[in-house]
Amino acid sequence: MEGNPIYDKALAYAVRVVNMYKFLNEEKQERVMSKQLLRCGTSIGANISEALSAESTMDFVHKLAISQKEARETQYWLTLLNRTEYITNTQYDSMVNDCRELYRMITSIILSTKQKIK
Repeated sequence: MEGNPIYDKALAYAVRVVNMYKFLNEEKQERVMSKQLLRCGTSIGANISEALSAESTMDFVHKLAISQKEARETQYWLTLLNRTEYITNTQYDSMVNDCRELYRMITSIILSTKQKIK
């Protein structure tokens, strides 16, 4: 699967999320929101990986739609962590911008795949 741009970007983002989780746990002693961030932020790539092994085109779209939802949830937790001052504006901007880019890529793939079905 490596060499696939969306997969590679999602995997790199998952690494960043894991590092953010470690930072929040070790430096900020924050456990609840960071665990939520870890789960949804790494799930983006996991669902993309599943989509790439989909049984059908509709299964592919469904798995990507789950990934899309996980990206939205990731943005929520990042916003909450920022507004509660666990992460700085710089950390937030960097993480949320990459997440938004992933979201846009996923959305584009879903839309183009649905167009091909019609």
